[in-house]
Amino acid sequence: MTNITVRSVTNLSAIPKEEYLYKCTSACAGCSSSLCLRYVLKAAGSDSVLVIPACCTSVIQGIYPGTAMNVPVYNVAFAASAACASGMSEAFAAAGKETNVIVYAGDGGTVDIGIQALSGAFERGTNFLYICYDNEAYGNTGMQRSGATPLGARTTTTPGGKPTTKKDLDRIVEAHNPPYMATACSAYPLDLYKKVKKALSIEGPKFIHILAPCPPGWRYPTEKTVEMGKLAVKTGTWILYEREFGKLSISGPSKAAMKKPAPLEDYIKGQGRFKNLSPEILDLMRQQVQQNIERLAREEAGVC
Repeated sequence: MTNITVRSVTNLSAIPKEEYLYKCTSACAGCSSSLCLRYVLKAAGSDSVLVIPACCTSVIQGIYPGTAMNVPVYNVAFAASAACASGMSEAFAAAGKETNVIVYAGDGGTVDIGIQALSGAFERGTNFLYICYDNEAYGNTGMQRSGATPLGARTTTTPGGKPTTKKDLDRIVEAHNPPYMATACSAYPLDLYKKVKKALSIEGPKFIHILAPCPPGWRYPTEKTVEMGKLAVKTGTWILYEREFGKLSISGPSKAAMKKPAPLEDYIKGQGRFKNLSPEILDLMRQQVQQNIERLAREEAGVC
């Protein structure tokens, strides 16, 4: 097998063939979170442990005693994943092991219920990788709104559209000054793979925020999952970047998209959760996207 740790990975063929997430999971058709986890585990390798709170992944891994996972998994309470990972990381270090400790949690268990434990683990300098796969609602329990649900989105608890904006989790994490944090998207698996590899090469608390489109929750056809992720990036709604020791680098797909973003309507119109969106809300969403693009562009350029 090619030694991918000493060369730049430039195409998908360079990614290891080993599988740590087997076929026949309990995931919904078109689930992009499963796609993300597949590449996360390929990057992490066999000497890894997943800490999974209550979320979609705690269901798609399979029904005991069967499992689709080929690495050890700890299923923990909704609020406890970062705290559990802290203890696990310290235990491995005390035993002289370099096992990768990876939290893989949804937005509900990160942006809302688990944010206290996440903040504590980052403040303590825990050596682990925390990954939030964000489908912008509580997908495991019927798509109720979460703090990550965007403005205007219809969920089972916001049938008329969410009246408030998406919580800016990344700026909250940034305030903890981690040595590495990044954003990713299920539609760009090579970008995700390389970011996980880099994160695991750095000591201390690391964070990756993945946009994971959800067909039943976002109400689009299952075969459109990759297309939906690409539209999120091409419209500037989701910007791919890395922040390594405080220095921001915008990733290639977003750098190109930010120069001339695709119309926001291209992303919105394919999702039933934004059905009957008012012109006023759409205009506000457009302003928010543009403000975020300009803010990150200024930061990368060193202009504050």
